[in-house]
Amino acid sequence: MKKQKQQVISRFFAAKYKSPSSPPPPQPNLLPTPPPKISATVTFSPSKRLLATQLTSPKNPPSKIPKLSLPSSPNSTKPIKNPNPDPTLHQRFLNKLLEPSDHLLEPSPSRPTTQDSKFTPLEQQVVELKEIYPDVLLMVEVGYRYRFFGQDAENAARVLGIYAHMDHNFLTASVPTFRLNMHVRRLVSAGYKVGVVKQTETAAIKAHGSNKMGPFGRGLSALYTKATLEAAEDVGGREEGCGASSNYLVCVVEKEIDGGNVNSGSESGYDVKIGFVGVEISTGEVVYGEFDDNFIRAGLEGMILSLSPAELLLGEPLSRPTEKLLLAYAGPASNARVERASRGCFNDGGALAEVMSSFWSTSNNHSINDDQEQEVEGKEQGNSRLTVEGIMAMTDLPVQALALIIRHLKQFGFERILCSGASFRPFSCSMEVTLSANAIQQLEVLKNSSDGSESGSLLQCMNNTLTVFGSRLLRHWVTHPLCDRTMIDARLDAVSEIAEAMGSCRASQSFGSDAGDFGITIIQPEVYHLLSSVLTYLGRSPDIQRGITRIFHRTAKAAEVNNWLSASEFFAVIQAILVAGKKLQQLHVQEEDKETNVERYTVRSMLLRKLISIASSSSMIRSAAKLLSTLNKDAADKRDLPNLFNTTDGQFLEVTKAKTTLQSAMEELALLIGMYRKQLGKHNLEFTSVSGTTHLIELPLDVKVPSNWVKVNSTKKTIRYHPPEVLTALDQLSVANEELNLACRAAWDSFLKAFGKYYPEFQAAVQALAALDCLHSLAILSRNKNYVRPVFVNNNEPVQIRISSGRHPVMETILQDNFVPNDTNLHADEEYCQIITGPNMGGKSCYIRQVALIAIMAQVGSFVPASLAKLHVLDGIHTRMGASDSIQQGRSTFLEELSETSHIVHTCSARSLVIIDELGRGTSTHDGVAIASATLEYLLKHKRCLVLFVTHYPKVMDIKNELPGSVGAYHVSYLTSKKDIQNRGLNSDQKAESMNHEDVTYLYKLVSGVSERSFGFKVAQLAQLPSLCIDRAIVMAMKLEAAVSNRQKNKSRQKSLKGTVPENRGEMVKEDVLRTLDCTSAEGVEGLEELINTVREVFSKQNIALPGDDDLAERIQILKHATRTAGAE
Repeated sequence: MKKQKQQVISRFFAAKYKSPSSPPPPQPNLLPTPPPKISATVTFSPSKRLLATQLTSPKNPPSKIPKLSLPSSPNSTKPIKNPNPDPTLHQRFLNKLLEPSDHLLEPSPSRPTTQDSKFTPLEQQVVELKEIYPDVLLMVEVGYRYRFFGQDAENAARVLGIYAHMDHNFLTASVPTFRLNMHVRRLVSAGYKVGVVKQTETAAIKAHGSNKMGPFGRGLSALYTKATLEAAEDVGGREEGCGASSNYLVCVVEKEIDGGNVNSGSESGYDVKIGFVGVEISTGEVVYGEFDDNFIRAGLEGMILSLSPAELLLGEPLSRPTEKLLLAYAGPASNARVERASRGCFNDGGALAEVMSSFWSTSNNHSINDDQEQEVEGKEQGNSRLTVEGIMAMTDLPVQALALIIRHLKQFGFERILCSGASFRPFSCSMEVTLSANAIQQLEVLKNSSDGSESGSLLQCMNNTLTVFGSRLLRHWVTHPLCDRTMIDARLDAVSEIAEAMGSCRASQSFGSDAGDFGITIIQPEVYHLLSSVLTYLGRSPDIQRGITRIFHRTAKAAEVNNWLSASEFFAVIQAILVAGKKLQQLHVQEEDKETNVERYTVRSMLLRKLISIASSSSMIRSAAKLLSTLNKDAADKRDLPNLFNTTDGQFLEVTKAKTTLQSAMEELALLIGMYRKQLGKHNLEFTSVSGTTHLIELPLDVKVPSNWVKVNSTKKTIRYHPPEVLTALDQLSVANEELNLACRAAWDSFLKAFGKYYPEFQAAVQALAALDCLHSLAILSRNKNYVRPVFVNNNEPVQIRISSGRHPVMETILQDNFVPNDTNLHADEEYCQIITGPNMGGKSCYIRQVALIAIMAQVGSFVPASLAKLHVLDGIHTRMGASDSIQQGRSTFLEELSETSHIVHTCSARSLVIIDELGRGTSTHDGVAIASATLEYLLKHKRCLVLFVTHYPKVMDIKNELPGSVGAYHVSYLTSKKDIQNRGLNSDQKAESMNHEDVTYLYKLVSGVSERSFGFKVAQLAQLPSLCIDRAIVMAMKLEAAVSNRQKNKSRQKSLKGTVPENRGEMVKEDVLRTLDCTSAEGVEGLEELINTVREVFSKQNIALPGDDDLAERIQILKHATRTAGAE
């Protein structure tokens, strides 16, 4: 093991003496005699230091944050008591070792306030840099290490696990220079903005310059955050998971909509208009959009979840709901970084003016030499024109966000990516379906809902890509399914052709009109093998999408990261694109037979032909070959900077001139040895080198030399000298070497800057390769999973979803052959709603999810897990599933539930699929049933969309009677071991025991009808609730069911009584009595009238008591009163 580094810690136990140059004013009897200085040298490993900190540090240590400034004046130091022997001396020793002294950690001004305070030259540089970049964690190059100072040292020590100690005025820590990339990534991952400060001059230049006696010149050479750190910098490194993670920087701005408040009666409920721009620095992708949003910010949440930004730029002012949602996303789960920027200066078109100014200033920096190809120049001008047209067509809010991002990226030197043109695209368009945040989360499209990882998601199931950039594109495809039937069929044609070439495809439909056009002959080559070999090669190569963007970004600053890494990476990236293009050219996607003048297609799919043509274009291949011929690959591999450039064709004149100067200096130095041979009379005298010191003249001890020769070192027999002429020549040689290095670096920067005009062409080729990788991945999916090609009906046909033996794509992977398939039949002119009931954990949610996932996969262009799939193109897939709250945003579970439902009701259309799972369970039963029934009725009568509605409320089934033929009742089937417990004369406890031991077998098959029971007690048993709780719950449930049953029987009996007793029964009784009794006397008639009135009163009391809607106690009182009346008479 290596010897541990030793630290001298005497400062921890001695008072800090004041500078002798400025003695303090006399203060007698204030300070005691300072204790003797104690020096100690300790060896402490990082692991032991961490353990000691955990064992000895107090539970709530005081905040000790050394500022990047001079400590407080020594005059304010408190009296220091003499140390006394103490049993806890070792513990205090460790505390002093691991924590700086209190008087060194007190807050102090950023600039010295007393004349006796002094900074070292290096500290003065750091203070000046910190004043310019107050929010940046600075890594300052000092020799062979990068040092942190003050608060930066405290933060770096905590994140990196390194040791921080006091040095002069500041707390400091350091890391070696060759570990820069690793430490920068760790600090950036912790959320810091990291700045790398490098030396701007070498020792040779400094020795011959005007700054001989001063410190090395230093300046900020690079700035990194999560969004701007160029990921996957190590060649060939594949990302974790699906490789589809991005590092978007998203800027959000908004403005209020007049009269859009939800309380103002607006039907839509939209109250703000939100604009945004997202930039992926490492790939050059720029997305923008604008949309209206309601008070729960459902649209904003969907955009954020789809892009998953690593950094947020808040364009203030923002409304409170918007800011709360963005800050909630930037919490510990995502650890996204947040910055704020004011857009108050962008009024009256100021944002557009700033964007166009930045664009033209960036475009004018492109220097095109006279000998460069006119074809490339024309393409660059075309891309610039398209960029200007696209910016002018953008609405006001995205332009404001774009201006804020340009201003933000200028400090990093990455603003030119926003002016490249080829990378701009709208976030949502008429050709794509933008999935909502609920659909992405509840359908587990990108991540599973258990631990938030990609395992078990739809993306992970579909991802068979071989390249990292292909994975990123597939992520976009999955979250943005197509809604144009022609584009969907084009993707399906391409997937079918690749799958057929693999030999085991179940394509069920022919290829459109390409194959049958007159005058075209189609041949069937093995496309799969060539395409697979190209993608496999690219998978083993660097991430070429991020590679070309990193090469493009090198034009922003002259002093970037290690030039050797850039040179080797340049060769790897451009060589990979060149090899892929040349291999794809072997397909000859379109050629003409000279004898018959008939076009021959080796690839049938039009989409495949287009992508292969872009990825293997002749102009792109010529540009790549030209760029590679400019550099010397062997020199780049050997890190031979002077020989990196090929100067034979007249390029890089400054490098040629510097090489000539260097060669002259070396020749002059070599000629000196001849002069010394004559002077000393030694014909075999040669220069020698020892321990890195070159051009030494080694002579025996007895040889006399001129007095101006400098003795360098000696041995027992020889002495080594440097003559003055050699020293002068060595200085000239050193300066020539530095000039050559500077010329080579300038030439490299100029070379990378010239790459900017090729960037759009290479970017288009890489995007085509990514699309080929996605299509190849979908073909592998169809082959491995035995999927079938979906068939889409014409747009003028009714909306429908017909699936035979449909399967859940993720669950089928887990369960294999044990998964139970189900059929789905929804048709706008027939049954377009399914109300699904069934036992808990019976498969209801799995069924409705599989229908939605099959629809998504089909519109992505993938084959689907079914035996037959016939669908209409949907314009939206909306879901409301599960239960969750948002406490930090002040929304309860039921409010979340209804807010999501409201968003669905407002945004769905007749071409949408709506999935609602157990709506209304977050409130009381009556309210829940009412809301669920009313919502379903609104969707069916007003929206007429396809609906899958899962519920445990039997009352919801009443809507079948209102819409016969349009609504179907279904349930997931099950088997039970039914026992006749009703007529056995058992008590409630015995019945509960019998129900508790009832066996239930779930069949997971969807059948017609309504489920009788939910078997919630079986779920309680699975959850391992105490048996006493379950038994008691069964008894209570039986009592409730009996009470409801008796109430229903009473209602039925009352209805039957109402049907047998007429309403005018009093008059009928009177007539019957008069007819039966012969009443001729007046007294008899009067007594009879009194009797009839009494009978009428009794019957009226009974009529009042019979209806079941009154209070039970009131009905009993009425009946008692009627009985007393009858008895009295």
